[in-house]
Amino acid sequence: MKVQQHDLISVLDAGGTGFKFSAVSQAKEVINPFTIPSAADTLEEVLQKIISGFRQVERESGKKPRAISFSFPGPADYKNGIIGDLENLGHFRGGVALKAMLEDEFGIPVFINNDGDLFAYGEALAGLLPMANELLEKAGNPRRYNNLLGLTIGTGLGGGIVVNGKLLEGDNSAAGEINRMRNMSYTDTSAEDSVSIRGVKRAYCKATGMHHDECPEPQDIYEIATGKQEGDRQAALDAFSELAETAADTIANAITLIDGLVVIGGGLSGAWPLFLQQIVNHLNGHFTDLQGRNVSRLEINAVNLETEEGRRKFVATSGSMIRVPFSDKQLWYDPVKLCGIGISKLGTSSAVAIGAYAYAMEKLA
Repeated sequence: MKVQQHDLISVLDAGGTGFKFSAVSQAKEVINPFTIPSAADTLEEVLQKIISGFRQVERESGKKPRAISFSFPGPADYKNGIIGDLENLGHFRGGVALKAMLEDEFGIPVFINNDGDLFAYGEALAGLLPMANELLEKAGNPRRYNNLLGLTIGTGLGGGIVVNGKLLEGDNSAAGEINRMRNMSYTDTSAEDSVSIRGVKRAYCKATGMHHDECPEPQDIYEIATGKQEGDRQAALDAFSELAETAADTIANAITLIDGLVVIGGGLSGAWPLFLQQIVNHLNGHFTDLQGRNVSRLEINAVNLETEEGRRKFVATSGSMIRVPFSDKQLWYDPVKLCGIGISKLGTSSAVAIGAYAYAMEKLA
């Protein structure tokens, strides 16, 4: 059935601590999002919370949605809507057929995907990617971007990839799972152990000798680092530096394959003044090869889209017209390769909502 652009989609951004519900129409949220705590004693209680949340969306929007589309933690078989064994929602074990249950309950199509995927999709369609292209257009620069790597840094490390406007889903519902990349600082574990809330807390506790139970939350560590709270300022700065170094290595490995823009969201993205420029600096660093020569870490140069200097570099026209040999024709040639890195322009949950809406509209078309 051909989908009309005004069709309403019920959406949910599901996390380990809360279920944030909303409704989207014409790529815009049309109700005030609300959150239901996800804590429960049984799986049945969790599922009833999800059902009641979508019922409330119907009441607040005033109309029956065309579909339900939402993010849910993995591992999962997202195509078939079956959720596997979850770390943050411990009642999900052995495979829970969430899509089929909701379709039986509401009588409408249901689509589920990873939050990192839907975040990246939302930012690619209505967030950082179109913003970056608008900056280029206003500056008279003919360069345009079509590809995006999205990262969500919070309880864990999530990722999503959009190529030429299409969400890369993968054959096993596992595309963009950058959390499983090797941690360059602790090579026996994954990047997520440093690029996450627990990573920042662990690094601060290790440096200060504090017991984990006494460790301040990342917001407090951020305020210690910026001088707004008392505490070990150097340890706080170092904690975010570890995040930056590990995140940069992870981004470098991924963007080498994707070659596009990078957007960062999630609960720790608000601390970007402490780590974003460091990520850019690492990306613009170098290897030393076995002959002792410096080799650029990336073939492309990274710029910080959150600073005026970075935006100037991003929109600067570096190309020129060159003559075609044995011809009077000329072609535009730009030898400079750039990767712009910025923070979510929609807000993480709103980006997930817009991504979920677009994902449903695509599947229903």
